[in-house]
Formats: sequence, C-alpha cells, structure tokens
Amino acid sequence: IMISLQQAMLHLRVFHNAEDALIAVLIEAAEAAVNDYLGQELVDPIPPPVTAAALLLICDLYENREAQGDRPFMANPTYRMLLEPYRVMSV
Repeated sequence: IMISLQQAMLHLRVFHNAEDALIAVLIEAAEAAVNDYLGQELVDPIPPPVTAAALLLICDLYENREAQGDRPFMANPTYRMLLEPYRVMSV
C-alpha cells in the first residue's frame, strides 16, 4: 500500500469519517494509475516523489468528482514530472 487512509485524509484536509469509503476507492484508483503509468508495481520503500504524485491524483479525483465542470480539466504536469524518473518503458 502506497498511501494510507490517514495520509490521504490529512492531504485532503478531511477531518471526519463520513467519506472513508470514497477516499479508500480513490486511493486504490490512484495507486493503480501510478503503477500503470510507471509500467511496474513499486514495493517498499516507495520513493517520496511517487507518494506525492499519488496524493496529487487522489486530491484531483476527490475535488473533481463530476464528469463535467465549469472549466476544462487539465492534466497536472507535476504528476508526470514526479513519476518520470521511475517509469519503465517497455520495448
């Protein structure tokens, strides 16, 4: 596990348990997305930049729960910048 529920809640500034199930799903989704992007599943110790990228994605998923918004959604370049050094390119 890359991110604990407590880590994610602190990052999201959520101080109640009403959304624990939702946040747990977002953690799983973010971890799967990070592993897919990296082309590998990292094992402990997880590098801090990878943890930071997963937290960024969790926050983005939490804040943008709707398929549409009042402004266009953009990719976060910081996410890619944090993950690129750990990415495995298949030949």
